[in-house]
Amino acid sequence: MTSHGGFADLVGPGAILIGIEAASKDALFEQLAATAAEVTGLPATRIIERVRERETLGATGFGQGAAIPHARLAGLEAVTAVVARLATGVDYGALDTEAVDVVVLLLSPDGAGADHLKALAKVSRALRDPDTLAAMRAAGDARALRAVIGGALVGQPG
Repeated sequence: MTSHGGFADLVGPGAILIGIEAASKDALFEQLAATAAEVTGLPATRIIERVRERETLGATGFGQGAAIPHARLAGLEAVTAVVARLATGVDYGALDTEAVDVVVLLLSPDGAGADHLKALAKVSRALRDPDTLAAMRAAGDARALRAVIGGALVGQPG
């Protein structure tokens, strides 16, 4: 039985960005927040403010060029993710000092304590897997990337 179920269920239509350019971590957050605002209907300014607040507690770049910036927001209906693959890695202040080129912005409703942690664990598991990360980087378009984050890796042990 496979336990790598993926996290495509958290990623709505239009929430996968491929080949984006960002000159800085802040510019990256602005692009992610703009997309998240379109997907959730919440103001981008509020999203970016909450993500930056969370980031002051500790950088969310955890290594291998991947990061999961996350925040909780009042007024959000459900746990929502925006996936971005950058054309060029950005200096993110990650633990291993590697530039980040795969980012999953994870937003949860204010009261979604357990759901937020479950979603964070699910995304984290996927991004810590070198095969999944490589497949995310190799995906040619949003559809292919959605298949990867849906857990559609061939030859994965169960």
